Amino acid sequence: MDQKFDVPPQAEIRLTGQRVERGPVKNDWGLRLQWEVRHNGKVVATPPARADVAYEHAASEAGTYEIVLQTWQYIDYKKKPDGEFINSKFIDISNKVSYSI
Repeated sequence: MDQKFDVPPQAEIRLTGQRVERGPVKNDWGLRLQWEVRHNGKVVATPPARADVAYEHAASEAGTYEIVLQTWQYIDYKKKPDGEFINSKFIDISNKVSYSI
């Protein structure tokens, strides 16, 4: 059975201090959910987000942090020689929130 990607998943996230919470994921594909945390544009963490609806990043380094909810979009198993997927990838499914320290 093929997975259909006609309607992408969507969720809304909100930020309170350094704690981010997600609402329910609409049109959930049932694949991995993760938070992507960036510090000054560089990915610094990708903790799982399916089991817990909230995440608090223990950031202490000055700068701007941006957080978004992502899900895995499986297309196929094609990989580069280094093991990185070619077509399958994580996609953003929420609004982005940011804060500065």
